[in-house]
Parts: sequence; C-alpha cells; structure tokens
Amino acid sequence: MIAAAACNPPFDPGSPSNPVEARYYEKTGANRVRCALCPRECVIGKGERGHCRVRENRAGVLFSLVYAEPCALHLDPIEKKPFFHFLPGTQAVSLSTVGCNLNCKFCQNWQISQARPEDVETRRTPPASIVDQAVSLRAPSVAFTYTEPVVYIEYAQDIAKLARERNIKSVVVSNGYIRAKPLSDLCGLVDAIKIDLKAFDESYYRDICNASLRPVLDTILAIRGRGIWLELVYLVVPTLNDGAAGIRNMARWIAANLGPDVPIHFSRFYPQYRLENLPPTPVSALDDAYEACRAEGLRYVYVGNVPGHRAESTYCPNCSRKIVARSGYRIESLDIRNGACRFCAHPIPGIWQEA
Repeated sequence: MIAAAACNPPFDPGSPSNPVEARYYEKTGANRVRCALCPRECVIGKGERGHCRVRENRAGVLFSLVYAEPCALHLDPIEKKPFFHFLPGTQAVSLSTVGCNLNCKFCQNWQISQARPEDVETRRTPPASIVDQAVSLRAPSVAFTYTEPVVYIEYAQDIAKLARERNIKSVVVSNGYIRAKPLSDLCGLVDAIKIDLKAFDESYYRDICNASLRPVLDTILAIRGRGIWLELVYLVVPTLNDGAAGIRNMARWIAANLGPDVPIHFSRFYPQYRLENLPPTPVSALDDAYEACRAEGLRYVYVGNVPGHRAESTYCPNCSRKIVARSGYRIESLDIRNGACRFCAHPIPGIWQEA
C-alpha cells in the first residue's frame, strides 16, 4: 500500500465515525430513504444499510461510510486494469474502498468487496492526498478499481475533479451497475471506463452475480454515447458463460451498438471464492472467443491471464503489424505515433501519449 500522509490517523475498528452525506438518494418519509445510486434502489430504514453495506440511513439522511477511507492504495501498471488503449506503459495510483453492489461468485477480491467498512483496515486519505501522491510519483492517472467504484462514487468524483485540475487523468474499473444520473455525473469527470461485462445472458447475471444484464448494457451504451474511452472485459468461466452462441451474440451486439473499435478482453478464470469447483478456463475457449469476435468484425480483441499469448499485443487492422508488444503487464515495444500506426499511419483509437 502506498504510504498515506503522516497526519492520517491509523485504523480504529468499530462503526465508521466520519461519514459523508450521500449524493444520490431521496427521502420516502418516516425516516426512510431510497438510494438512487444503482438499479437496486434500496429502500433503507433508519439505522439500516443498503445492499452494498457501505451506505447507511442515519435519522433519515443517507451517508457514505467509506468516503476517504481506502482499504487498498497501490501503484499499478495501467495494463493491470486492464486498459490497453489508454496511456500504455504508464503507472496509475490505484485505490478502492470496501463494498460492492454485486455478489459475483467468482470475485477475486471478495475479502474487501463483500465486507463491511468496520471489518477491514483502512487509513483516512482525503482526495487531495491521493492526487498529491499521483503528482509525486509522476503517475499520469488515478484508477478507481479492485472493488466497485460505484459504491464510493462521492470519493471518486472528488478525487477525479482535483486530479483534472492538476492534469492527472482518472479511470474507472466498474461492473456498470449504476443509474443514469450518477453515471452522467461520473462521465463528466473521468477519462476512461472499463466495464466488466460478466456475460451476455440474463440468467448468468441473476444466478452468478445477483444482478441483471440490461442495466449494464444501458451503462455501456451511455458511456459510448458520451465519448468516454471505453474498454470491456469478459471473464470466461467454464460451463457458465463460455457458450459459442452467447459470445457470438455479444460480439454482434458490440459491433452493431458500439462499433468495431471498442477493445474487448477475454480473461482466463481461475477457481476461487464460491466457484472453486470449476477448472481454469481452457486456453482453447479463450481462442474460440477471440475468433468469434474477430469474425464479427471487432478489431481489437485481447486474451488475458495467459502470459505470452499472441493476443496480449495490439496489431494494426490495416497493415497487420504488431504496434504494441506486451508481455504480461510489461510493454516491450510501442509503435504508435500521434495516435496512428508507425508503419502505415492508420489511426488507432485510444488515448495515447504524445510521440
């Protein structure tokens, strides 16, 4: 964890004592409130919390219990998020608080995503301190990641606003389970969003994630419509969301609604949390997903969690030359100049560093 400012007090277990009023809720009478942050629209009684466990009704006022209380704060390669068309080869100050509004059975960070604020060690770190650290470390971006940034949106918004004032970009790694108003506000402050598209199947969202697909698709469409840089990740889970028909239908939807240039990353599953009974994803299944998307015209398709795979790298869709060579999170060569292929000058969509 990046060292926090010396003035920040150490972790003190117990009920969170520095809550900040939530920005997205409405009062429903008799000290009850309705959260307006995500599609769950939790109705929360006095003294109770919403589904995410981090938003609490105190006498008819909804509070965020995790504002300025990160449980993870690290310096990561931007490729780890993964973003492949956003400032490749750079580092991002990456943070999260506890909490999530989904309950995915495969979650790799379930110890913090499914926790309550009082159960996990945190260190109070105001928004300005996060931005100061990015400047000090010469990191060109801050990443809201690890758990679900939607549930700590007030903290993320305030960091992103200060970051923009100091020429630091902000990126969001999200499940996309958010209502239109907070999403619009967030889009006005950040530079890129990566959405974890869990499956292209309503039953998978219901049974494996305790959520629904349609709001996530609406979020993806809204982000694309706002012109925010967008990338997608699809974790391929054996027997559950690896069907050829579903992946092909998703590829067709992406091509028709988002266009061929939105990158999609197919990530290899490893057994964990509540899906330890399943095997790791066969590499052949990832290859099949890659080929299905390419056959539907998607130009930037990647395979993740398979070190050394050819589809870790970026290839020019015009001349087929390798223009970003990757090995894991490491950039071995970068042949993009002024947003175009160095070899044939074909434009490559993304947010690139100046040549």
